[in-house]
Amino acid sequence: MNKYISILGNLDRRIIFLLVGLAVLIPLVKPNWVKLPIKIDKNTEVVYDAISNLKENDKVLLSFAYGASTKPEVHPMAIALLNHLFSKGIKVYIVSLWPEGPIMAQQAMSTVKNSTLFNIKDGSDYVMFDYKVGGFVVIKGIADNFRELYKQDYNGNSIEELKIMNGVYSIEDFDFVFDFSAGVPGNAEWVQYACDPKNIPLSSGCTSIMVTDAIPYVESGQLKGILAGMPGAAEYEQLVYEYMIEEQLNNNKYINKNIEIQKGKAFARMSAQSVAHLLMVIFIVVGNIAYYYSRKEN
Repeated sequence: MNKYISILGNLDRRIIFLLVGLAVLIPLVKPNWVKLPIKIDKNTEVVYDAISNLKENDKVLLSFAYGASTKPEVHPMAIALLNHLFSKGIKVYIVSLWPEGPIMAQQAMSTVKNSTLFNIKDGSDYVMFDYKVGGFVVIKGIADNFRELYKQDYNGNSIEELKIMNGVYSIEDFDFVFDFSAGVPGNAEWVQYACDPKNIPLSSGCTSIMVTDAIPYVESGQLKGILAGMPGAAEYEQLVYEYMIEEQLNNNKYINKNIEIQKGKAFARMSAQSVAHLLMVIFIVVGNIAYYYSRKEN
């Protein structure tokens, strides 16, 4: 026994580096291989339940207000939410309140479409609009007169020609609003200038540093839960993953069969972090035991 402990205690550091590298790499490359349990926060469950209660052909407005610097935290939420919405046959409307918003929205939509899980069409199942400058003024415009603010979609098509725009004139024509935010304008502005005055359900996914500012709105019921940073994204991804696996087995008409459903990037990143931390703890424990036995022998 002492012999093996001594060998582990004197393990070549290059082997340690290799093991730590593999502990990080494997969950990132093959997230479906990792079966680590994940504890779901109450606020994440509230968001999931709110989206799950929406019905086929309901209309959901998504606001993209984040950029490249906060993409690792917020972007996985957007992809997971789009998967959740399209798996239920919900119509998606995308606006951008940050200059980088249209790029983030395009990338998220491309990820979802390239998965080939859904047969979705631009202008029929979803529509994107270009960035509008003005912050909370734009939010007020969306709340009062959507068509006055947006005359055409991101591709330059008149909204009068888009089937998905039938019956959409103001925020009151949407069944739910979801805000992806990393600053101002963000969930606070959506609460104050649109959703609370018009009594439209609102939820949000934001960076970890913004959560403390948003919690009062969650506790008051003005926000239907919140996805808090990368942990919140990973939790939501896990819930959506389990839901879609079950729905695919039950022949959900919106989810294509024989297409493997992948876990999201936030789950992969949190798994990589957890596995690497666990491995380092094991190394620390083994190292201390080996040191103890070496002192004892001497």
